[in-house]
Amino acid sequence: MASFLLWAWLGGLMIATIAGPLGSFMVWRRMAYFGDTLAHAALLGVTLGLLLQINLSLAVVLVCLLLAILLSTLMHRRIIATDTLLGILSHASLSLGLVSLSLFDHQGLDLMGFLFGDLLAINQQDLIWIAAACLLVLIILVPIWRPLLAITVNEELAQVEGINVAWMRTLLMLLVAIVIAVAMKVVGVLLITSLLIIPAAAARRLSSSPEQMALLASLLGMIAVSGGLALSWFYDTPAGPSVVIIASLLFFVLFSLPRSIR
Repeated sequence: MASFLLWAWLGGLMIATIAGPLGSFMVWRRMAYFGDTLAHAALLGVTLGLLLQINLSLAVVLVCLLLAILLSTLMHRRIIATDTLLGILSHASLSLGLVSLSLFDHQGLDLMGFLFGDLLAINQQDLIWIAAACLLVLIILVPIWRPLLAITVNEELAQVEGINVAWMRTLLMLLVAIVIAVAMKVVGVLLITSLLIIPAAAARRLSSSPEQMALLASLLGMIAVSGGLALSWFYDTPAGPSVVIIASLLFFVLFSLPRSIR
């Protein structure tokens, strides 16, 4: 296997592994629009990285984390409806990112790669970033899994049981922000939420417990990454969109199964 294909496959598998449980929470808590907002803000991170001449991946992570904290604060204060707030920030951040990038001399910068992903361009350094981010998310996610489930089922009851609901909600947003930031190179800012939502939604039809759904979502994500890479390799299609297409096919196939099989 060519080295660049191996890096792409390993990076995609790691993203899919951690996207499974986080995507499940996004499905349960109906956070798809939140994911889109963070993904669109990733372009602002690219601009920040170019402006400060720092690592673009690090800049994207920082911007996504800051926006997640801002969103959590504004949602908690309930200044306006959540969907309205997310809609405003989502489109404003994407437009601001695109306009800001147009002001830079970004020759050699693959803008289409940022928008739609460039999985085959992952190198060894990118792989280290992805591995570190996924490991960090996993280390944080495992001990807070039960509290997150509790606030997902019933926030009021979880608060009575002594769980800091606001902190748990913010922490979940921060974890999603990290995954979105590192997954940008895999499927791009316009398709990141698809990799989180589609495998989790497909897994929901076959699962009888939250843990089972999270594991199955990770497995379906891995299959989508592998299938998308194969499609890109043999038919010269864009790798990121190919991954999303395979994930979507899995979703529709699973939903078409008779209920007796599910």
